[in-house]
Formats: sequence, C-alpha cells, structure tokens
Amino acid sequence: MKKYVLDLTVSESIQLNDTNVLLKMTSSQPLPEMIPGQFAQLRVDNSPTTFLRRPISINFVDKARNEVWFMIQLVGDGTRCLGRSVEGSVINAMLPLGNGFSMPEAATEKLLLIGGGVGTAPMLFLGEQLAKKGYIPTFLLGARSSKDLLELDEFGKYGEVYATTEDGSYGERGYVTQHSILEGAFDRIYTCGPKPMMVAVAKYAKANNILCEVSLENTMACGIGACLCCVENTTEGHECVCVEGPVFNINKLLWQI
Repeated sequence: MKKYVLDLTVSESIQLNDTNVLLKMTSSQPLPEMIPGQFAQLRVDNSPTTFLRRPISINFVDKARNEVWFMIQLVGDGTRCLGRSVEGSVINAMLPLGNGFSMPEAATEKLLLIGGGVGTAPMLFLGEQLAKKGYIPTFLLGARSSKDLLELDEFGKYGEVYATTEDGSYGERGYVTQHSILEGAFDRIYTCGPKPMMVAVAKYAKANNILCEVSLENTMACGIGACLCCVENTTEGHECVCVEGPVFNINKLLWQI
C-alpha cells in the first residue's frame, strides 16, 4: 500500500481524560485508503527534546468528513506536545504504515475484539469496518478504572460492549481474560494492548483453538523498517513490526503460549 507524507489539520481536539487526547485531523485533499490496524508516524514540532516521529495507531476514519482520528496517550514530551494541538494546528503525518487485521472469511463467524488501555484505539476502526460487512462484533475493553475506559459510546454504535476494570468501578472487576463473556464461543479474536494482556489472550485463544491476531506495540522510531528497533522474533526469523506488522497471527510469534 502506498505511503503518503501529508500535512494534516486538526479539526477537533477532545480531552478524553487526564492522560488521553483524541485528535481528529483532515486534509485539503481526499485522505488515502487506510485499513484497521495500520498506524501513522506523526512529526512533533516545537519540542526541543523530541527528534523522532511518534507512532500512533489509526483510531478511526470518517470518510464523510475526510477525517482520520488519533488517540494520543500523554506519556512523554513528544506525545504531550501533540496533545496540546488545538483546532487549526498542522501536524505532518506519514501514513498509512504497516499491515492491518485480516477480515473474516465466513459470514457466521463470531468475533471478539479485546482492547486494553490505549490499545482499545485500533479496535474502534476495526469494529466499524466489520459492522459495515454485516458482522456484530463483541467488544471487550479493559482498564484500571472507569475514567480510563475510552470512547464507550463510539464502540456501542458498532457492536456489543463489555468491560473490566481493575478496581471494579465499571463492568466486571479484574482483567479482560477473567470476564465472563469468555465462557461463550468465538471463532476469531483480535486484540491490542499491554503485552502481558495480549499474551494472556493468546493463551486463551490457543487453548480454545480460536484464530487470534494481535497488534504489537513494540518501540518504533522510523516506521519503515530502517532502524530495526522494533524487531520481533517470529517463526520466519526477525521481522520489523512496523513493516511486517504491527498485526500478527499468534501462531507466527514465539511467545511462550
């Protein structure tokens, strides 16, 4: 898929909670085609401590408004600088990068989308695309507390939404792998979030013979496979997550599962 370097204009900035900002961006030209699971490298201007672009997953694409959404987790100088962007700000983006999630093959497949923390971001675009194809995905979202659960109303537009919180302030108390929804039967699982969570989900999927794809969050610098800092050891050797991923079938990963 062709990559583009575009100047995007912030059309809306929404403070989701203390540590997450949703940036909606548009362009004077039609945005390129993007698929769920891909990401962008956003340039950080006006930050004396940030020299590299920041990899941010594509949260949603609104074709009617010619918008692409990015959820920015404020964890360092670079992301804090991005998070301070206001309506009208211009951010240079390289996109779309990487490979996305595969689409189901059978119309009757039961689909479970599991997101943890900011890893819920790519699940929204994926869920919307699945809904367009006639599926009713099940979303399982995990967070530390209710204030850390993001975009619940948006997820509710495309499927059934379940949640866990570590403090029990919303949904079931505990981790996503402890939710009672997992007692049901699913044909395919998609997941993104902290690695321990994804490993636990992968173990569950493998134990129950469920096809499972994970979106890795390895540290990325260049986004084009040149710097080698995001390499993951796979059944086919060492692969750059930014190019061969970030989405992988769990059977390709050498995790202890």
